[in-house]
Amino acid sequence: MEHVPALDEDLKKTLGPATAKVLAEQLGLHTALDLLHHYPRRYAERGELTSLAELSDQIDEHVTVVAQVADARILTFNGGRGKRLEVTITDGSGRLQLVFFGAGVHKPHKDLLPGTRAMFAGKVGMFNRKLQLSHPAYEPLSQDASDRDAATAFANQLIPIYPACAKLESWKIAKCVDAVLPSAQDAVDPLPAALREGRGLVPLTEALSKIHRPGTKADIEDARQRLKWDEAFVLQVALARRRHADSQLPAVPRRPAPGGLLDAFDAKLPFTLTDGQQKVSKEIFDDLATEHPMHRLLQGEVGSGKTMVALRAMLAVVDSGGQAAMLAPTEVLAQQHHRSITEMMGELAEGGMLGGSDQGTKVVLLTGSMGMPARRQALLDLVTGEAGIVIGTHALIEDKVQFHDLGLVVVDEQHRFGVEQRDALRSKGKQPPHLLVMTATPIPRTVAMTVFGDLETSVLDQLPAGRSPIATHVVPSKDKPHFLARAWERVREEVEKGHQAYVVCPRIGDGEDDPKKKAAEDDGDKRPPLAVVEIAEQLTRGPLAGMSVEVLHGRMDPADKDDVMRRFAAGEVKVLVATTVIEVGVNVPNSTVMVIMDADRFGVSQLHQLRGRVGRGSAPGLCLLVSEMHEASPARARLAAVAATLDGFELSRIDLEQRREGDVLGQAQSGVRSSLRMLAVIEDEEVIAEAREEATRVVAEDPTLEALPGLRTALDALLDTEREQYLEKG
Repeated sequence: MEHVPALDEDLKKTLGPATAKVLAEQLGLHTALDLLHHYPRRYAERGELTSLAELSDQIDEHVTVVAQVADARILTFNGGRGKRLEVTITDGSGRLQLVFFGAGVHKPHKDLLPGTRAMFAGKVGMFNRKLQLSHPAYEPLSQDASDRDAATAFANQLIPIYPACAKLESWKIAKCVDAVLPSAQDAVDPLPAALREGRGLVPLTEALSKIHRPGTKADIEDARQRLKWDEAFVLQVALARRRHADSQLPAVPRRPAPGGLLDAFDAKLPFTLTDGQQKVSKEIFDDLATEHPMHRLLQGEVGSGKTMVALRAMLAVVDSGGQAAMLAPTEVLAQQHHRSITEMMGELAEGGMLGGSDQGTKVVLLTGSMGMPARRQALLDLVTGEAGIVIGTHALIEDKVQFHDLGLVVVDEQHRFGVEQRDALRSKGKQPPHLLVMTATPIPRTVAMTVFGDLETSVLDQLPAGRSPIATHVVPSKDKPHFLARAWERVREEVEKGHQAYVVCPRIGDGEDDPKKKAAEDDGDKRPPLAVVEIAEQLTRGPLAGMSVEVLHGRMDPADKDDVMRRFAAGEVKVLVATTVIEVGVNVPNSTVMVIMDADRFGVSQLHQLRGRVGRGSAPGLCLLVSEMHEASPARARLAAVAATLDGFELSRIDLEQRREGDVLGQAQSGVRSSLRMLAVIEDEEVIAEAREEATRVVAEDPTLEALPGLRTALDALLDTEREQYLEKG
């Protein structure tokens, strides 16, 4: 009887060291189980030609196509010394050229006769503006079936096309899968039997067999549905267990004292909170009052008043005798928060100081670039409890920083913080502090459930009264250069009215830009992205001559950055030419116009985020998206979508549909990305929502999963080191 490899057996034993090495290094596949979860990307039918028409979207990618040879000819060059074989293949939807050079032309010339049908695999390239595969590997599809029935079966067979690499074509991966497929019978099924039967899902062994070797298209559908459920359910169980474990942790309940700091702050507010702010504040205060740590994600559009909600939560904690820490991703943003919070609080931020309020507390800033005396004083204020609120960068996480009684951690723009950093700050409380994570990037519900599934979610979806609308227009600078000239006139007009402007560029241009990145961006006819330094120079010499124009970017010295920001906030600088360093949290209500150069080089959500920096005062905002892209291009369609709506959730959905799943999840948590092979977060919203409900119920009934050993095994596989850290540290 032939050897059936064990699921955890190294592929070297089954496939030999050379093939196993390529699978491990190129595709990250080490065991039989890994290979069984390397699913086909699509299926080709021998009787049907696969589409060559779609290849234009896949330049520089490894592809496999099934097609028929239309013609083949050998050409000579270099006075007859060099030979080139050109083969044209067709599939009814399009034609593609294959080229072979040198001594390697004879075998394909013999094999690839006109009329031959074969699978071809190679990297899609461009030559003379035509798509081609250079030296592709190929596998002729022979038709040696002896009788007609066998021939029909052969013609209708579905050929799995696997995600492949240069050293291992799809059909070789298929042969590797054949070698390990018998071991699928030993796969442990993670889904509880009742759930599987209740939803009509096929058993795991059957799903693995059908996904790799389907007899019909219905087989593929059955297998996909089942494997999607596995991924969604196992991940949601991991998150549900995390939420359950958090609910068992002790925390100090933090309730605001009547007539205390929060009441004093609310009494001096010059406006009333929006309904949304009141609703979200109530959710937060209810969480803070419990004996378990709050874990809440606060999503809100730029300008929806998230900082106000977070500040009121921090004041409630100070009222109850605790301290609150706000973590910002950059020094510019930490300083900005410190400035705006002390301004909002007035004398309440000067507790213990001359002229400060009796009910007040101290609000301190702690960043890496602070001078020693100021730093020493801040550390002292924290350890004695003198400072109720601290705002800082990751400098807050250093071992030296000790708190008197840390009760609440607010993390701004979560995706810019590593898991370890969030964890290190949480460990500074005597008991785990409450946690509030804020993000201005609207996240569709399914992504929130998948990526931030261990957090409860609150959404602020209305803008405070008095915020002005922002008009957005696309400026096609190549087709209509006079539109760009008019854009600079508009900037002048706004500045002459006493307002200020931002000009955003994708690159710094100070000579230190990464040359590799530049080369990658500078592909083909595309010029390098516009740079802050160059554009600032052009504007000062040209359309904005005589105005105070300054630059701001991430590689400036922190003191210089702060100086520019301070002068811009004070209105001394009229036009700020910057990179996306201004994307997060810079608040200058007097700024009314933003011009984004090479806007097509930014993502939809990022453009929306940038735009939120204008129109923050009583004057209306204007955002101009400058692009050289052609009107019919997908990039221009994206810009038109941004110009058409101010709804961040709508835009984030468009953004996700246009980008790849991995980018979205990878930006947030690499662990989630590497565990999802079949599940598509946007398309499979229903599966994810249902899996979350089922997972919550299963964990509530059996938190240790005692009765579900198969599910425990699947969880252990999901929670390997990287992912364990992500889930453990939430």
